[in-house]
Amino acid sequence: MPTHNPHEPEDRKRQEIDASEGFESSDVRVSGIVVFLVGLSIFAVVTAVLAYGIGKVINARMAKEDGPRSKWSQTVDVRQLGDMPNNPEMQNKLAEMTQTFPTPRVQTDDGNQDVADLHAREDLLLSNYSWAEQSQGKVRIPISLAMELIAQRGLPVATATEQAPLMTGDRKPVVAVPLTSGFARTGYELDQAAAQKAEAGQHK
Repeated sequence: MPTHNPHEPEDRKRQEIDASEGFESSDVRVSGIVVFLVGLSIFAVVTAVLAYGIGKVINARMAKEDGPRSKWSQTVDVRQLGDMPNNPEMQNKLAEMTQTFPTPRVQTDDGNQDVADLHAREDLLLSNYSWAEQSQGKVRIPISLAMELIAQRGLPVATATEQAPLMTGDRKPVVAVPLTSGFARTGYELDQAAAQKAEAGQHK
């Protein structure tokens, strides 16, 4: 049996929106905004208190594990040292400290200079005479002279060994001529050589 709601016409009128004025004519509910702002404020205060408490607990735990304060754990105002790149005195002090500090030392650059120094030491060994075994009278000769001697005398020939017949699908290995000598300068060394060459050209 259908039922009749006496307030149904009023509910329909209340749900219908009057768009004749072209804007919302009812006022904003201030109570909802106030509740939101109060809740947000409470959340911010609680979060700040929790963060502060967690920080205090972590700092206390770290202080307990680190032990009593010493000269190594004190904070230093590095602003008194000045700008190191523009301070030659600080650069000299840093160079002295890095030279007197026991090995292994921390690299003061990205390693390019270390590689360049390594190649310079290798060039000294490869391009000059030096003792290999002084007690036995063995001497290292420059690599250019060694290559000339090998070209004249040839390499020692190893004794021939019997080789088993190749299996089906196998091929005799062929040694290809290398495209390079296996050694190449780094970009840092090439830049340094170009700068030295340009500087030498300017002096001329």
